[in-house]
Amino acid sequence: MALPFSNTAGRTLERLRNAFIETARGAREVVGAPLRPDMPDDDIPRLKSRVDACLEGKGGETARRARAAELGQAYLSLSPAGRKKFLLTLAHDYGLPRDAAMAKVDAWRTSKAPPRALANALEPPAVRLMREFVGVPQGVKFVVDLRAELLALGKSDAAARALSDDLRPLLGAWFDVAFLDLVRIDWRAPAALLEKLVAYEAVHAIRSWRDLKNRLDSDRRCFAFFHPRMPEEPLIFVEVALVDGLAGSVQRLLDSKAETSDPGRANTAIFYSISNCQQGLAGISFGNFLIKRVAERLANEMPNLKTFATLSPIPGLRSYIDRRLKDEGDAAMTQNEIGSLVPVISEAHGAAAVRKLLDRPNWWTVPAVDKALHPILTRLAATYLTSIDDRGRALDRVAHFHLGNGAIVERLNWLGDTSTNGLKQAYGMMVNYRYKLSDVDANHEAYASGKVVASREVRGEAKS
Repeated sequence: MALPFSNTAGRTLERLRNAFIETARGAREVVGAPLRPDMPDDDIPRLKSRVDACLEGKGGETARRARAAELGQAYLSLSPAGRKKFLLTLAHDYGLPRDAAMAKVDAWRTSKAPPRALANALEPPAVRLMREFVGVPQGVKFVVDLRAELLALGKSDAAARALSDDLRPLLGAWFDVAFLDLVRIDWRAPAALLEKLVAYEAVHAIRSWRDLKNRLDSDRRCFAFFHPRMPEEPLIFVEVALVDGLAGSVQRLLDSKAETSDPGRANTAIFYSISNCQQGLAGISFGNFLIKRVAERLANEMPNLKTFATLSPIPGLRSYIDRRLKDEGDAAMTQNEIGSLVPVISEAHGAAAVRKLLDRPNWWTVPAVDKALHPILTRLAATYLTSIDDRGRALDRVAHFHLGNGAIVERLNWLGDTSTNGLKQAYGMMVNYRYKLSDVDANHEAYASGKVVASREVRGEAKS
């Protein structure tokens, strides 16, 4: 049964509108006629007068909040075309282009103003405007959502891209991990929050209420970071399975028909899904803190847990394998690997044979094909996960995330994810990254110096 989460975004938008309407009442006498939904060009001077009024900051705190709320309400009342014009006006007319920034630097040099004055002068007016929303109910969420739209516009507009970049330090300060609350989410959570878990799940889609209930059962855990000013909106959440030993198949892990196990007898916590929830916070990392905080909490609450690891996708693996087989041909394989393919396929040889076998529908279900491809793809996968690029970073973005957090590449899992997406990303392979709490700092430092820390097993597979 499909879950009815399609109204989640609509309810969030309505909550923003209502909060701004209530706060903006005191500004009615000064704002003039409302902006029209598509904001035609002759509405832009009226928009700019409202922005200017907010930036002037006249009156007390109540008046300032009312003006900011009215401006936010006006934005939320616009059509998509009107919002685009609103944001482009902010980006182009209230940003800080290089020439203007240099002029401010030159003016500061000839003055006796302290360094702080220069820092204030170099803050774009649009960023200063965003600060006005921090005191408005739902204002922090409004700024986060506004940046999400700027990020989308920034793909084709340099000024919008610059403004989204300028907002990143502001949001980074607002969402410092020290301000965040770690909350466990279980089946008793409000339905609206459970719907958001479904909507925001980015790794393994939640397909039914039964699936969701299984992920929140007694042998599972779900934790999320929340900001005090956005108590109804998770920022990022992680799903954990409490099991015996390392998990190697996500299909078995997520089987909603499987019997619930006793969490008191589990010795391993498997982090199998981490999902960011707020697009507007792109570039602000919470995941590393979340995993460590959850691991420490579980270790304190459940002393029986001895191992903390992930069951992770390898999103760049398939393209890496395909590229090596295409560019290097038989040189990408050992002679033993080439010989092992002869009894399996006669119409092709070496790398060409591997590519033909992988093109066959459901190739992994044929025992002979599975047996022949297993060592070849495993070796290439181990090489991929233990290699670095010219910047000293892991080739795979998920590997970079976990290695940077202090994990090690623990184990490769053949056919760990046979879903359509798992096969598309990595020919079905998954990997366990292990977090040994006493070693994470040393592992982090090793990775920072350009070394991928991996288990003896994975190192051996890369050399085989």
